[in-house]
Amino acid sequence: MSMSIEESQTPRQGFPKPVPDTSNNVLEQFKLSGRVAIITGAADGIGLAVAEAYAEAGANVVLWYNSNKAAVTRAEELAKQHNIKAKAYQVEVSQPEKVQAAIKEVVSDFGKVDVFVANAGMAISKPILETTIEEYKRQMEVNLDGVFYCAKYAGEQFKAQGTGNLIITSSISAHIVNVPIDQPVYNASKAAVTHLGKSLAREWREFARVNIVSPGFFDTKMGASEKVITEGLRMTPLGRQGHVKEIKGLFLYLASDASSYQTGSDVVIDGGYILP
Repeated sequence: MSMSIEESQTPRQGFPKPVPDTSNNVLEQFKLSGRVAIITGAADGIGLAVAEAYAEAGANVVLWYNSNKAAVTRAEELAKQHNIKAKAYQVEVSQPEKVQAAIKEVVSDFGKVDVFVANAGMAISKPILETTIEEYKRQMEVNLDGVFYCAKYAGEQFKAQGTGNLIITSSISAHIVNVPIDQPVYNASKAAVTHLGKSLAREWREFARVNIVSPGFFDTKMGASEKVITEGLRMTPLGRQGHVKEIKGLFLYLASDASSYQTGSDVVIDGGYILP
């Protein structure tokens, strides 16, 4: 039921809430000194770039990986290079008990979790009539179920702490129907996690922020394949794929105090690909 003008002018207890006690200096706002950040799918690509960004900003970083053990070496390199604490954990995000146990282990090792980046994902780019039930289930259990499990158990930690920050890596495929290759299952999985993130931003309003990043084509294993690269470049106003260094700043902004008034947003970074 809508409120009348008179009713809407009645002060509400507890409002307005206080502005966070953060630095007025914008460069200081971007620092993550002393914070702990978990990044899934962090062995390479966007996930590794995010881990690098956070380490460069002073955070202690936790690299989760499934099969690419390069994450172990990457963690050691980040710790040495930036004088921070870093560790790699092998975690299959599609298995909820593994996610729950890993978060408990991180809290035991690092003391807390300030930022969780649900970045792990996969794609099987096939039309639905050529997609097997097993392929459908696998994409959904990684891209959607995995994000749900990470959000659930990271969210429990955030609530216990009274503060937290969840960032979900989605895709422009949540906004468009990709061409020339059909991939309805992947698109649907990304649309689902985008709306999940927006819903959690409202649900967790008292203790955590939640935002979504929707990348376009970046030059990674998940970037444009040889079958679509020519068309992809033609349809991108900037005429190229993104370099992972060009997405580091966005993830840092969302993890930092610089974005303290931002929650529930879906930030597209795609070189203009989804413009009308």
